[in-house]
Amino acid sequence: MVEQSVSRGSGWQPGQYGRFRDERSLPFYDLAGMVQPEPGMRVADLGCGTGELTAWLHQELQASETIGIDSSPVMLAETGKHTLPGMRYEQMDILEATERYPEAFDLVFSNAALQWILGHDTLFERVARMVKPGGQLAVQIPANGWHIGHQLPAQIARDEPFASALGGWTREDPVREPEFYMDMLYTQLGFRPQRVRAEWYTFEMESPRSIVEWVKGSVLSAYREHLPADLYPRYVEEYERRLIAAMGEGGPFLYPFKRILFWGRKPA
Repeated sequence: MVEQSVSRGSGWQPGQYGRFRDERSLPFYDLAGMVQPEPGMRVADLGCGTGELTAWLHQELQASETIGIDSSPVMLAETGKHTLPGMRYEQMDILEATERYPEAFDLVFSNAALQWILGHDTLFERVARMVKPGGQLAVQIPANGWHIGHQLPAQIARDEPFASALGGWTREDPVREPEFYMDMLYTQLGFRPQRVRAEWYTFEMESPRSIVEWVKGSVLSAYREHLPADLYPRYVEEYERRLIAAMGEGGPFLYPFKRILFWGRKPA
């Protein structure tokens, strides 16, 4: 399959995404902990969002230069608050960045962004081109497609009136099992050494309505972008109705969220 980017444009709302800022940040810090710091690193953060965590990474690594890349002008509008000396941000598609920056970085870092791009069979070969020989690649991607909260969006999108409004479109989840990324790093990219792990993050939620607020800041943003403005609230209402029907009204409850984190070093 040829890679296709999924837009991260008008559907994204920094305020909504930030409602669970602490919970969403945990995998970022865990991924950063897999990186091996080196003096004077040049770093790319693919899918940098508002840049808040990008600035933390730049400072933590004492990087000489960090470029934050994101396709969402709405998210990038917030980066002025999070720009340190040696940092800059660029609005572009991640696939465009893979062509613009061949072998340009000591570290290519991406937290919760590459799940928005289809074709993982070939995507990482392109992303790895951005890494200098001997450089590092560090990626975290959500892998929660098994959860009813992440299955419902596509199910609802196949029903009317949403199916007609979307022209049959549903968001495809390209994320594979951890073993796929392990083999990809070793066989396809030749990265040595490497580390791959699946991590379950668990959050206590007050009720299923908390999951609604969570996915409004992530998965549902894609449907917000594709649906007419007057139809999206009905879509969210139907999502909430079906989620509560599946999970019940009770709370508090534990919300498990699976993520895949992997790191590797490119051959010198």
